[in-house]
Amino acid sequence: MGCLIALTLAAKYPKCVKSITLTAPPYTSCEGNDACLNALSMLAGKKFWSPLSFGYSYMSWYEHLGPTVCLVYCRNHRIWESILKFIARKRHLHFLTIDLTRHTHHSAWSTMHNVICGGEKFVDSYLMILTKAGVRINVIQGDKDKAVPMECCSKLNLKAPNAEISIIPNANHGTVLFGRKKEFACSLEHIWESCC
Repeated sequence: MGCLIALTLAAKYPKCVKSITLTAPPYTSCEGNDACLNALSMLAGKKFWSPLSFGYSYMSWYEHLGPTVCLVYCRNHRIWESILKFIARKRHLHFLTIDLTRHTHHSAWSTMHNVICGGEKFVDSYLMILTKAGVRINVIQGDKDKAVPMECCSKLNLKAPNAEISIIPNANHGTVLFGRKKEFACSLEHIWESCC
């Protein structure tokens, strides 16, 4: 979701931006009224298997059931945290686990529908603005990403042919950053140095 917010800001102020780095951008290459449905189908298609795919599908497509699960889960976050600590036999849990249990039902639903689905219809125009302004577009994507398929990178490269795409082997949506913090920081520094 950060990619769409970063694209929005960069397109609004293209003269202030030299480069933009997008990590696993959820790009579906569709403008207009079909963009929302296309993004929803590609990123959270109606699937029963795997459990992760089912979770995306359930939370995104079922308008009242998804937020209800979030409400029950998030309202009782302290109970879930203590259960997870007991199961993991750890005093401190990973910050993502704690953030997940504290995520509000409003933000879980709104993020997918307002940011990703709602913002998707503007992405093509944002990419055109940035390309015309000469902004360097860099994309970093893991080849094992199930949340944002590799197809999104290919479509983005068609819309912004000057985009530099870096495919990270054996990285998924989370480990593209968390599994390689130093390498990611070095690649950002290299991009910034080459833009000066």
